[in-house]
Amino acid sequence: MPSPLDPEDNRRSDPQDDHQPDYPPRTPPPPRRPVQPPRPTAGVATTQRRRVTMANRRGSNWPLESQPWAAARARDHVVGKLREWGYTDADATAGDVVALLVETAVGDGGRRISLHLADQDRRALIVVLSHRPGLAVTEEAVLPRIAALGATSCGADTAEDGRRLWAVLDL
Repeated sequence: MPSPLDPEDNRRSDPQDDHQPDYPPRTPPPPRRPVQPPRPTAGVATTQRRRVTMANRRGSNWPLESQPWAAARARDHVVGKLREWGYTDADATAGDVVALLVETAVGDGGRRISLHLADQDRRALIVVLSHRPGLAVTEEAVLPRIAALGATSCGADTAEDGRRLWAVLDL
């Protein structure tokens, strides 16, 4: 190794030129916030179904436990509300339809169900929601039974948040 002072050309050589550091170089600190992925554009389609909305009409709803006795309680709620609104002719029909809708929802095995009632133009809409996700498609035998009880129209659909059963009755 040459000396720091080279006698031949009187230049000083730097001993640091040949030295390799024992440690890694200083790295910048990580960012304080994690990098977020880009937000989706407005044109992305959603797969959620629309919520139940009843506008410009009278309506009531009741949350119920998903128990075998819920059908009788739901029948009492609906018949009482229809009488309060002045509809006394359809007590038996409305009670039977509500009982079948609620029994079907209770059969789904969730913890709770909700019952919705609305009226317009002497018709009543009865909707029962079972809030249990991951259900199979509704049995096809349920809808003909609802129609046989006197429902003008009826239907069912299943989504991620549970099953929705509904019936329309002429009052």
